[in-house]
Parts: sequence; C-alpha cells; structure tokens
Amino acid sequence: MVGGIVAAVVLLIIVIAGFRIVPQGYVFVVQLLGRYYTTWESGPHVMIPLLMNVAKKVSLKEQVADFPPQDVITKDNVMMKIDTVVYFKVADPKLYAYGAERPILALENLTATTLRNLVGELELDQTLTSRDNINAKMQGILDVATDPWGIKVNRVELKNIIPPEEIQRSMEKQMKAERDRRETLLEAEGHKQASITRAEGDKQALVLKAEAERDAAIAIATGKAESIRLVYEAEAKGIEMLKNANMDERVLSIKKLEALSKLGDGKATKIVVPTDLASAAADLTFKTEMLGFGNNTPVDKGTQHITSDHRDFEGK
Repeated sequence: MVGGIVAAVVLLIIVIAGFRIVPQGYVFVVQLLGRYYTTWESGPHVMIPLLMNVAKKVSLKEQVADFPPQDVITKDNVMMKIDTVVYFKVADPKLYAYGAERPILALENLTATTLRNLVGELELDQTLTSRDNINAKMQGILDVATDPWGIKVNRVELKNIIPPEEIQRSMEKQMKAERDRRETLLEAEGHKQASITRAEGDKQALVLKAEAERDAAIAIATGKAESIRLVYEAEAKGIEMLKNANMDERVLSIKKLEALSKLGDGKATKIVVPTDLASAAADLTFKTEMLGFGNNTPVDKGTQHITSDHRDFEGK
C-alpha cells in the first residue's frame, strides 16, 4: 500500500516536472536522447524527464538586426562607413536550430561581405544615390544564402552612409554651389517673366489706345458725312420745292440779286459775277430809275467795272 502511494507520488512529480507550456509566437525544438525529436508549437506539452529536453526556443516573430557600421571602399577608392538593418524571421525552426552555430552572427558577417562586394562595384556618387538598388540586391542575396539556416530575409535597409570628413566638406560646398545656381536661375526666370508680362501689358495698352483713336476717327468721319448728307438732302428738297412751285424768270432774277447783295456785303476785295447775273442787275437798275426810284437808291461805296465776259465788283 505504501509502495503504491510512493509510486503515484513519484509519477506525479515526473509529470509535473515534464509539463511545458509553449507561449504564442514561439516554438520549442525538442530532442529525445540527444537527437531531434519534434517541434512543439504554442500550447501545453508533456515531456519525459531525463530522456527528452528542449534544444532551442525559437521565436516566429519578425526580428530586426541592427548591425554596426562596416568599412567599405567604393570603386573610386573612397572609404566610408555603412551600417545596415536587416528584417528577418525564422521560417524553419529545425534548420534554425541545427543549420548554423550562431545564425545571427553568421547573418551579420554575410551582410558585411555582401555590402562590400556591392559597394566595391559603384563609385561614390552612385553609392549615395543608389540605396534602393543596393537594398534590393542585398535582400535577394541574403535571402538565398540564409535558406539553409531556416531564415527568411524580408527586407534590408542601408541606415547610414558616412563618407570621410573631407568628402563631406566637399559635398557641402558642391550642394551650396548648386543651391546658389538654382537661386540665380530662379531670380533670372522671375525677372524674365516680369519683363514679358510688362511688355505684354504695354502692347495691349497701345493696341487699345489705337483702337480707341480709330473708333473716335470713324465716329467723327461718320458724323461729318451724315451732316453733309443732311445738308445736301435739305438743298435737294429746297430745289425740288422751287421746281414744284413753277417759278418764272422774274422770281429767279430777284433771287439772283439777293444772292448778289449778300456777296457784296462780304469782306472780299474782288468778286467774280457771271455775265447773266450782271446783265439782270443792270436791267433791274434801269427799270427802277425809269420808274422814279433812282434818287432814293443808295450808292455803293465801291466803283463798278464790267468786262465783256464777267463783271467784277472791287471795293476799296
């Protein structure tokens, strides 16, 4: 009875001692008698004490390895320091446990040698401007090389590229000169655009002024033409009215004398009168003298001279 109790207690102690719980995101690589036996995933497990043991606890989470700066030499013999960051995760826990003695150290050394090989094929300027290409090439090379170690490389980034101090000073001067050149170009472009805009404004102003003067001249000419047309229309209507009134020769002679008197009132020193108008004036003067009105007729201040073709009245 006592022996049975002791055996049960011993068995309980063995079970409790062999009870294991694997946390989420981890796996345990288990050995039996020194050889790989199985891989425990997350959850409770029981192992046989003294016969079984956990060889390695492996995290299945993505891990980040930040390696220290490495000395590299470019194709144009410039030495610089570059540090890298590698993102990886364990794809095969068994290979990770048995593939390499120290897989993280192996990954670090492999990253350094791969970086030296890639940068050695590039010049300084290419190295500074080709980070994406270097990252992609390193990721492909490391992913293939770490397959036997059970590691999956997801991403590689060049964290810092540190050239020598004299190269840094030279680069700073070059960048300053480039910024000054861009500033000068921008100022020149601004002055150019301002001059073009100002010239365009002056051009438009001159065009508008010319159009305004043209429109004003057209309006004035149109007004004068309309005025002349109205005068001629009025004269034509007057002639038409005279024609319709059946005027005789006596009325026309009186109208001619009225026109002649208006000409005589002017300030001109010489007036050319048609022959028929002068004859009518002489005839009318003779008739008025015969009727007895000669004494009351005012005498013109000027002297009259009558030629054979025209009679000229010259006032002195």
